[in-house]
Amino acid sequence: MKDKLKFIIPVVLIALGGVWKFVLAPPPAKAPKPKVEGTLYVLPKDFLINLEGGRYAKLSVALILEPHVAADAGNVKHASAEAAPDPPEGYGIEPQEALIRSIITDTLTGVAAGELQERKSRKHLQKEILERLHKETDVHVSEVLFTDLA
Repeated sequence: MKDKLKFIIPVVLIALGGVWKFVLAPPPAKAPKPKVEGTLYVLPKDFLINLEGGRYAKLSVALILEPHVAADAGNVKHASAEAAPDPPEGYGIEPQEALIRSIITDTLTGVAAGELQERKSRKHLQKEILERLHKETDVHVSEVLFTDLA
């Protein structure tokens, strides 16, 4: 009888452990969904924009690059990329950054100061810049952000 108990007790304990692990234990916590899909790219140089009525604004801009493009961009190396010169001081690594800056400056120049102060008008300007970026560049941007505004 003792020999049978030496065999039965470990088998029962293993079975109970399996029941706990696969049936009774709480499911593993899922990783939370990220709040921002994509890569955040902050344009390194501030903008100084002439506004309506002789006023001006200083602002910083960031772009949220679409996730699949941002992931692919990190893995692709072009032969000409190694020979490319460093960007001018104050500019980032985005090859089309000058065009991006031009679109932002062109869109914001001459707007009323109130348009940058009001949230609804500011969102409209960001949407207009986003549409122009899609239409006039090869950069895959999902959102335009004004990070600092004075």
